[in-house]
Amino acid sequence: MPVGPRLYLDHNATAPLRPEAMAAALAAMQAGGNASSVHAEGRAARAAIERARAAVGRLAGVSPGRVTFTSGATEAAVTLLQPDWMAQGRPLRFARLIVSAVEHPCMLRAGRFAADTVSELAVDADGIVRLDRLEALLAEGPGPALVAVQLANSETGVIQPIEAVAGVVSRHGGILVCDAVQAAGRLPLASVPADCLMLSGHKIGGLAGAGAIVARDDCGPVPLLTGGGQERNRRAGTEALPAIAAFGAAAEAAVNDLQNIGALTGLRDWLRDALRTISPCLTVIGENADRLPNTLCVTLPGVAAETAVIAFDLEGVAVSAGSACSSGKVGASHVLKAMGMSDGAARGGLRISLGWSTQRADVERFIDVWQRVVARLGSGSGRAA
Repeated sequence: MPVGPRLYLDHNATAPLRPEAMAAALAAMQAGGNASSVHAEGRAARAAIERARAAVGRLAGVSPGRVTFTSGATEAAVTLLQPDWMAQGRPLRFARLIVSAVEHPCMLRAGRFAADTVSELAVDADGIVRLDRLEALLAEGPGPALVAVQLANSETGVIQPIEAVAGVVSRHGGILVCDAVQAAGRLPLASVPADCLMLSGHKIGGLAGAGAIVARDDCGPVPLLTGGGQERNRRAGTEALPAIAAFGAAAEAAVNDLQNIGALTGLRDWLRDALRTISPCLTVIGENADRLPNTLCVTLPGVAAETAVIAFDLEGVAVSAGSACSSGKVGASHVLKAMGMSDGAARGGLRISLGWSTQRADVERFIDVWQRVVARLGSGSGRAA
């Protein structure tokens, strides 16, 4: 039976709500008002949204006018991955879409291109996109391509060489869309050379229900939602004021988080070393690649991730088996399979993700729980379960 309060180590699924984000959401709910109204309440709502827009812009390293709020990253993905864009006020139509094999499900399934115009970009055994394959796919034609490559993977934490990717895409006249959801607050975003980024509020300690598209230049997709002209005619619909206000407050805090990345990396590596001491058979996924400072994805021989997740849950600890959007379904991780792992091995990826609320004592407690769990599962010394 678990001892003490539950321990949450699943920040990549959703981060705990930050106190400042809760305060901003409550203030917005109490104030009320529609940001499209011209009376005092409407103007106050508009001011709150614009403060949040400025905060998200600072997090992404762009001016506020480059930020378009959405209902979340999934809506941002569906909006971005379409053939019809505008660039410098002129229509731009893409003939094809190239998407990396390790993207989040909201990217892999969001594209509004004909199936025969979509190509999957392979990765190597460390989960890094193959630049030679990208060059070949872009050279095939016809016409310009829209390319989607994430900044960091939600399951493994592996960071893509996005500068090199952007260089290849630019040389071939394409546009690069980058899922920066997991990287926000964990990596600097200002220098990421993608044409458009996508962000999500609840991944950094805000509320679910608010995300953003960030455009680096004067280009972007035609609107998915049309109607009232909100968000500068880029996304219609009355803004979700409490969620947006919380997003802004969380973004401010996430900017400050970047100053403590070294400490977070140290916690992750200490945890890795401790787990290896207990379980010499442990495999760290993507260990040879640069990874997010908060993410540790591991496998144990013969142990299915879903079994381990349940065992940890019974001990009062929340971890996950890959992406929260797909881990509730029994099956092998598409990310691990794309990295060349067998179907059986790809069912074993256990993700531990730290975050803004994680303390050293939390990691110490998890290490104690790990020792008990792996002993029960028969994986402490390298024996297959």
